[in-house]
Amino acid sequence: MLFVPIEILLVEDNSGDVQLTKLALEESKMSVNLHVVEDGVEALAFLRKEGKYTSAKHPDIILLDLNLPKKDGREVLAEIKADPNLKRIPAIVLTASQAEADILNAYNLNANCYITKPVSFDRFVKIVQSIENFWFTIVRLP
Repeated sequence: MLFVPIEILLVEDNSGDVQLTKLALEESKMSVNLHVVEDGVEALAFLRKEGKYTSAKHPDIILLDLNLPKKDGREVLAEIKADPNLKRIPAIVLTASQAEADILNAYNLNANCYITKPVSFDRFVKIVQSIENFWFTIVRLP
């Protein structure tokens, strides 16, 4: 049986959170290709294979921060879920915001789940590994 790497798009402008995510995924038992973009405009270009992203891999999941430059995560989420070619990609909001309004808005925009980033490294690693385990060993993706 041939194993294909998991393609994850991380939309995150905080370099520290990008490094934490990379470290958490390095401990994975799965083969993962992590693609990182730093703003909402780049995220949509990546997903639509525009500009420098013409050969970008179709991600299996998207980890999306809400507070992004150029185009925030709420706008990105709305565009992803309105696009027939992108709407089936699970979009997981992974953000610092604990605001009830952000949580409700994300689900109203059809986020697949909403996770608040933890402060501790160990907890962050556990959350990233839980995301990976759930979405790639339990859930059946299209």
